[in-house]
Amino acid sequence: RNVLSPKLLGELLAAFERARTDAAGRVVVLAAEGATFSGGGDLSMMKDAAGSTLRSGFAELLGVMMRSVKPVVAKVQGPALGGGLGLVVASTFALAAEGVTFGTPEIDVGLFPMMIMAPLVRTVPRRRLLAMMLTGEKLPANEAERYGIVNEVVPAYALPGRVADLAARLAAKSPAAVRAGLRAYADQMDLGWDESLTMLEGRLREVAATEDAREGIAAFAARRAPVWTGR
Repeated sequence: RNVLSPKLLGELLAAFERARTDAAGRVVVLAAEGATFSGGGDLSMMKDAAGSTLRSGFAELLGVMMRSVKPVVAKVQGPALGGGLGLVVASTFALAAEGVTFGTPEIDVGLFPMMIMAPLVRTVPRRRLLAMMLTGEKLPANEAERYGIVNEVVPAYALPGRVADLAARLAAKSPAAVRAGLRAYADQMDLGWDESLTMLEGRLREVAATEDAREGIAAFAARRAPVWTGR
């Protein structure tokens, strides 16, 4: 069920680091094999010394995903529960197959979805989130879409193609602008209004000075397709 063990978390962190340093790669697709996207954290490790490693690795992974300067697209082919739901919400985009369910069942085993609350509270309305966390009820895909957990729900057969189409659209954008935009979005998330505008004004100056911005404006004026360098 793709449970999040310390080993799997380590492999995911290594994969995200490879993606971060890959100059040619522009989009990350987070996909899973089998019937389940992820059943969440490995409960067998919650009480022993490995639990600390599990929690710290998961916290690091959520941070890496939330602050990724390359778009992360979650391809959700099966249920995403507990920590698995956290990975979905921490992604930049999430597309799900019809019939997939999402939930926070931790309450049913005497736990609580503490760590995934950080990305969830930034996505799901207060009353719906509290109801989900306190009752452990699962959301069907269409309701998850309504509350912003996923961007789109499609038939299972159409999911691979739809994810590929989205990834291609994102990869066609200016890498410099995408990096700057995602970094600014993460940095302004917890700032006040005045601080946010001041910071974003400076970031706009920075992105306007890039080669990609100059190329994009020139291409627009010449009515041709831009050729991005990522600089």
